[in-house]
Amino acid sequence: MQVIRTNRELQGLADAERGAGRRLALVPTMGALHAGHLALVEAARRRADRVWVSIFVNPTQFNDPCDLDGYPRTWDADVAACSAAGVDAIFAPAAAEMYPDGAETTVEVGSLALPLCGVARPGHFQGVATIVAKLLLAAKPHVAAFGEKDFQQLAVIRRMVRDLGFDVEILGVPTVREPDGLALSSRNLRLDPEARRQARVLSRGLDAARLAVAAGERDAARLLRLATDEIAKAPLAAIDYAELRDPTTLAPAPATLGGAALLALAVFFGPAAGAARHPDTVRLIDNCVLRPTPHPLEVDPR
Repeated sequence: MQVIRTNRELQGLADAERGAGRRLALVPTMGALHAGHLALVEAARRRADRVWVSIFVNPTQFNDPCDLDGYPRTWDADVAACSAAGVDAIFAPAAAEMYPDGAETTVEVGSLALPLCGVARPGHFQGVATIVAKLLLAAKPHVAAFGEKDFQQLAVIRRMVRDLGFDVEILGVPTVREPDGLALSSRNLRLDPEARRQARVLSRGLDAARLAVAAGERDAARLLRLATDEIAKAPLAAIDYAELRDPTTLAPAPATLGGAALLALAVFFGPAAGAARHPDTVRLIDNCVLRPTPHPLEVDPR
């Protein structure tokens, strides 16, 4: 398994592999790899001859310096996990490689980047779109895999790829969860034991709304209340947002659901959950798509 540090080296390898007729897959990550990332690798492997993982904690998508400083970095464990998963190469550039001195070009996606995390984290999706564009240009993959837990991020990337004409398939992979329902996230490593226990209310809130829809509930306000009531049972939780949105456009869902709706949650956990910049506060996101009419191919991953 190769470890590549520069754009030029990765582009050269991509040209050679493409010239040999091989399909390439990229799994962009910020490290602190877990089973969710490895599910992306597995899904990518089914669509490509070579799978590459990028590991780069992207500074431009953090609007909170405490969040950037506290983001877990587990290089040795990440390399071991990639090796065990059969990854062919890791792209691990320095910040100066991706953002050379004087760099001022960015990529900004329009309406999809405005609600939800766009409100809570100004500039976040500009940073995401910019770094993903750079990674796609460096790796030249045929397919790139992203997790559906970051639903808005996936939507933004798909729109960017479509609008700018990137020749790449964007593959969405279902959320991987712990046995108790908590969505796997690198940020989970920062939860203390009690906050980790209470974080289960995220998936319980989603489940409450999903079960209500299955029982015939269509009122958006009541569905949101079911989710937030579950979260309110956790003393260490403070809701950043809980919203119902159109899963394609991310426009607000109607008052009475007539079709699929994204239930998106973002919640702070910790002893100072109301203070977003407190170093012990951890912000987690989760989501599910509520379907008043069951989707024939939908299977709950749990």
